[in-house]
Amino acid sequence: MMNAIHKSIYFFLLTGLMACNKDLLDTAPTDRLAVNIFWKTEADAKLAVNALYLDLDSTNILSLDALTDIGHTNQNFDVQAYIELGTYDQSSAKVYGEWKNAYKGIHAANYFLENVDKVTSATPALINQFKGEAKTLRAYQYIKLAGLYGDVPLVTTSITLDQARNLKRTPVTAIYDFIDKELTEAAALLPASYTNAADKGRIARGAAWALKARADLYAGRYQLAVDAATQVNGLGYTLYDSYQKLFSYAAENNKEVILDKQFIKDNYPNNVFSIMAPYSQKNGNSSYVPTKVLADTYQTKDGKDIHASGSNFDEDHPYDNRDPRLRYSLFVDGDILPSGIAFRPAPNSGTADAIGSTYIASTTGYNLKKYINPEDYANPTNCGINMILLRYAEVLLTYAEAKIELHQLDQSVYNAINTVRQRADVNMPPLPDGLTEQQLRAAVRYERTVELAFEGLRLYDIRRWKTAETVMNGPVYGITWNNNGQRTVVQVVSFNRAFDKSRHYLWPVPQKERDLDPALSQNPNW
Repeated sequence: MMNAIHKSIYFFLLTGLMACNKDLLDTAPTDRLAVNIFWKTEADAKLAVNALYLDLDSTNILSLDALTDIGHTNQNFDVQAYIELGTYDQSSAKVYGEWKNAYKGIHAANYFLENVDKVTSATPALINQFKGEAKTLRAYQYIKLAGLYGDVPLVTTSITLDQARNLKRTPVTAIYDFIDKELTEAAALLPASYTNAADKGRIARGAAWALKARADLYAGRYQLAVDAATQVNGLGYTLYDSYQKLFSYAAENNKEVILDKQFIKDNYPNNVFSIMAPYSQKNGNSSYVPTKVLADTYQTKDGKDIHASGSNFDEDHPYDNRDPRLRYSLFVDGDILPSGIAFRPAPNSGTADAIGSTYIASTTGYNLKKYINPEDYANPTNCGINMILLRYAEVLLTYAEAKIELHQLDQSVYNAINTVRQRADVNMPPLPDGLTEQQLRAAVRYERTVELAFEGLRLYDIRRWKTAETVMNGPVYGITWNNNGQRTVVQVVSFNRAFDKSRHYLWPVPQKERDLDPALSQNPNW
């Protein structure tokens, strides 16, 4: 739908009002319209705040999960694959790209906040709302930076090139202090909801509180995470009835979505179908694919691990009688693809999707189903589907996990987890009463893994849980297939992951930044 945000973003792209910063040191807004020309009317302010949404994450969230145990970068020559292999360094394009894009968004928000008060024709309430949106978007970028790099420069105003060349990293605890303050202030400035259809996709109060809950969980500030999640609970969010349809056009802007990146076909599209679809689907790239680890994680329908005694797991029909989220999230053997053909990834299937048929076909035999919509088959690079960045299910699981880490094992923990498990078309058994803290911790981690798979959160989870050193070492495996009567597990050829716990829990500060700013220190053992 061509709402006001889409129109404003498109206009902003055409008029070049946003700076195209190449890196942290490109701070001078030389390509923005002069302050004395712009920043006059309410329309100016709205154009400017709408353009800040351009810097939100998009399909790149899919790539982050490919750097974890549940995903894989499908082409070994992709520069991202070196992160999986543990052979990357300070010059990694991925490491630099995430840093650069985050600071681009931060600089844009800083510039907006410094100038929006010059608009005197808008009501104070509207200007405050716009400030709340900008603060939330700025905090979003700092949450990502803190999770990926740890200590980072805290930049909250426009700076000169000389200042930029002498920036130092701020301790990550102070970054989280800033995020807490920023989002608390933003929540006070934002409305609980919007009544105008043209404002769909605009940040509301719930996004500020939900991001604060996420940040405090990452920082280990569990009581603050509980408090922020509780604030979200009173704002009218609810789970969408159908997990299967949650990532479809029909479900856009539903009451589970708290923050997303909005797209529209033709005017402001993404290419998620082209990136993620199986090769048989208009030469889909299968860029980031699920692994055996993810597929095997989904419980059987009675709530048991597939390897547990009495789980009723059937090796001959491995995808039957499983947590429904498996087949809602992954294309598995026999599934019907958007073109109408069956997905047959076994190496001996003779199809375009057979493992080894081409370097583009999935190397694990799994493809992501989330966001792959039949409406996009005709033109896979012209997708209008919104990319969800934060939804209510995450808030419920954040609340539950924080309570568990506070040793507060009350009924509210069970209620939060069971609400996610018992979505209408998932309907997994509720957790049994009387679980130990360790069992509840395993339960909430299970839910985060399967409920939020390929939504860009797994990398942060295995880092803060300190499990990456265990799960990110060794080969990558895929489907089990019938090889002349023998069950054979696919192993991705010539790919052996390595994770060095002495340094890989944080990415290095990009070398390009340190060359420009010698004051930037480096992370340990880089």
